[in-house]
Amino acid sequence: MTLHLFDTATRSQREFVPLRAGAASIYVCGATVQGVPHIGHVRSSLNYDVLRRWLTAGGLDVAFVRNVTDIDDKILTKAAAARRPWWEWAATHERAFLAAYDALGCLPSSVEPRATGHVTQMVELMQRLVESDHAYAAGGDVYFDVRSFPDYGALSGQRLDDVVQGETEAVGKRDPRDFTLWKAAKPGEPAWSTPWGPGRPGWHLECSAMATFYLGPQFDIHGGGLDLVFPHHENERAQSRALGHGFARIWMHNGLLRFGGEKMSK
Repeated sequence: MTLHLFDTATRSQREFVPLRAGAASIYVCGATVQGVPHIGHVRSSLNYDVLRRWLTAGGLDVAFVRNVTDIDDKILTKAAAARRPWWEWAATHERAFLAAYDALGCLPSSVEPRATGHVTQMVELMQRLVESDHAYAAGGDVYFDVRSFPDYGALSGQRLDDVVQGETEAVGKRDPRDFTLWKAAKPGEPAWSTPWGPGRPGWHLECSAMATFYLGPQFDIHGGGLDLVFPHHENERAQSRALGHGFARIWMHNGLLRFGGEKMSK
């Protein structure tokens, strides 16, 4: 069986040849569990479920990892507005997503890791980035220095001069194009201890930590929706490859569900 996949990084169709004979490894960016899912959310799950089944039918042993982002600005804001604990809000909507996957008949993931369960791996990854001068701490925050990684922008096809992270302004940032790895603790928010002070993970950091923890420094396929190419996947790729990881060999992105020419959204 020959399978060709469109690789976002090379902007071409590539024959899929697994890194390890007889096996395939896939990491898919899963839900940020801030609310109930709609069909736009679960399109991604359905796309990669079909891919996984195809690889399995071809005789491969597939390791399929789909993460859960259970700590995030939007989760904290919505939980506070509803006067519910953030962890209960996240767990409630994680169950709603799992029910939606089941309703579609998607196979369960090999593992469904939560961001909050992998802070140790995130801190270790940041420590290595700081020690290798790819990241720096400022006022309890930790940022990735995009200028330290010459290949930044290659995945999304952007020039460094045109990059806009979409993050709020921060006093400690050396360059507005740098992105946040770790957020310093704010009063009343959940926090974990680090060498740079208490805080919580940034969105991009968690996926690099979980993907390499479960699948190793290099794996076959990284998937997600087209809306994740930048900044999320660009930043994942940069922080991972800055440490010498091969990371994803193929980057796949499913199309978005649209109504009236606009992306289906919350």
